[in-house]
Amino acid sequence: MSRQANRGTESKKMSSELFTLTYGALVTQLCKDYENDEDVNKQLDKMGYNIGVRLIEDFLARSNVGRCHDFLETADVIAKVAFKMYLGITPSITNWSPAGDEFSLILENNPLVDFVELPDNHSSLIYSNLLCGVLRGALEMIRKPRCTADT
Repeated sequence: MSRQANRGTESKKMSSELFTLTYGALVTQLCKDYENDEDVNKQLDKMGYNIGVRLIEDFLARSNVGRCHDFLETADVIAKVAFKMYLGITPSITNWSPAGDEFSLILENNPLVDFVELPDNHSSLIYSNLLCGVLRGALEMIRKPRCTADT
């Protein structure tokens, strides 16, 4: 039985490594396609946004999370449920604004940056900007009212 458990762990590790390498190849191609890091950053955010818009439905269906009552609870669900579910990590929630409407997620171990070394000529590249777009897209979709059909 432990052999099957090891296969599951190995499979997750391989999937994580494959995702990391694929993401690295994507960023490399974007760097070749666009002239400057700012354009690459915009493309990563745009791609992440499109992923987030679609990913939120999967998250809500798989997580069985109910409606969050406040932004603090939303931050907690993002950090402890969503990041754990999709990336296998749990970021820290810090830097709350005085108004309580902004916070930072700190990734101690970002799986996207495994095996990555950025060349000096890409110092303004925000390598993990895809994650920002995913969060923005998903949160924006949650705020939109759901349409219902009249019966």
